[in-house]
Amino acid sequence: MQRKGSNSVHVRNYNERVVLETLRRYGEGSKAELARSANLTPQAVAGIVDALVDAGLVEPKGKRFGQVGQPSIIYGPVLDGAFSIGLHIGRRSLDAVLVDFAGQIRASETHEYEFPEPESVLSLAASCIRRFMDALPETTKDRVIGVGLAMPYFLGGWKSEQNVSEAVAGAWQAFDLKAKLAAVSGLSIHLENDASAAAVAELVHGAGRNYKNFIYFFMNTFIGGGLVLDGSLSTGAHGNSGAFGPYPVTPSRLSTVPPPAGPFEILLRRASVAVLIRHLRACGVEIGKLNDLEFLPESAQPFVDEWQEDCADALAQAIVGSIAVIDVDAVIIDSILPAALLNSTVASVVRRFNEIVPDGLIRPAIVVGSIGAKAVAIGGAILPVYDMFAPDSSVLLKKTRSNKRPLLVGSGGQR
Repeated sequence: MQRKGSNSVHVRNYNERVVLETLRRYGEGSKAELARSANLTPQAVAGIVDALVDAGLVEPKGKRFGQVGQPSIIYGPVLDGAFSIGLHIGRRSLDAVLVDFAGQIRASETHEYEFPEPESVLSLAASCIRRFMDALPETTKDRVIGVGLAMPYFLGGWKSEQNVSEAVAGAWQAFDLKAKLAAVSGLSIHLENDASAAAVAELVHGAGRNYKNFIYFFMNTFIGGGLVLDGSLSTGAHGNSGAFGPYPVTPSRLSTVPPPAGPFEILLRRASVAVLIRHLRACGVEIGKLNDLEFLPESAQPFVDEWQEDCADALAQAIVGSIAVIDVDAVIIDSILPAALLNSTVASVVRRFNEIVPDGLIRPAIVVGSIGAKAVAIGGAILPVYDMFAPDSSVLLKKTRSNKRPLLVGSGGQR
């Protein structure tokens, strides 16, 4: 994702964005380091950094000693230089975060529900934005540059798996949450698929910084994911690349999962958190909310192990099939699961993958994601920042599809 600048005076604004993006990604740097990274002359970068300091977006962070010559002044983003808000509208909860210019979370809220109804979600999201704005000093309120709205494009889909009525699912068909939220908040709203937003968070702030090409899985209520190629999230012709929910796998071995209607099962019905919770409840384990997974009684462990083995087997199959088509450096798996459960699940995936991977495939690293439950909301908060400050606002998401994207979130689909 490293951008290269131009020394032409006619692209000064672009070069400013190149330097600013470099600082935000690496945290800090001297003028000389920024010039090398951006492929600009030291004189050009010196003027750009001074202008960014005057604009209140960059500030000196101290001096670096121990090198030949005079100590270097180190620059970094001003934390209060800009703020953005990320909203994750999930099938079981709403996560909201207020993020500063360095990507640090300044405030966050989580609200759980049985299933999101359009008007109640609008009210809840608007109240989160209002509380975040009210908490900021008056001098910084105008530095909130927008809201990233991350949610399943097809929120009303998979009704049988969610036990949702036709009326509630169908209500999303004609409900444009993006437009309504813009009207009540007065802020620009940037819409993206929830799993894609989580992949963006991993790419910018997480383990994805170590790999140019990786497959990303996010185990939410339902599983989703993303595909990163050459440092950008590739969304495909219809915005559906990396939509692993309907990936075909063998039938589940769990007694609580009904047999598939066709010749194969889909990954969504084996490697989703909803499957784990349903399995625990069917086996007599009392569990109400997601947080209960962190405090399960010892008697529940055998049932967790059953799900984990089944989940790992399905994910290993999906990885084998994916790398047979796309050659990547790594597979990153993150989730809303508690950290300990996620770590042990990924370890099981690695073991199962090594058992079934055929000859002729190059084995990618399979690693645990580093963002966790708030990955979707954080990814949403990144979107307005890149739209305003990145040299190319499409640097994160390569959208090869047409401009006709599914803004309504009612029917069909998988995420």
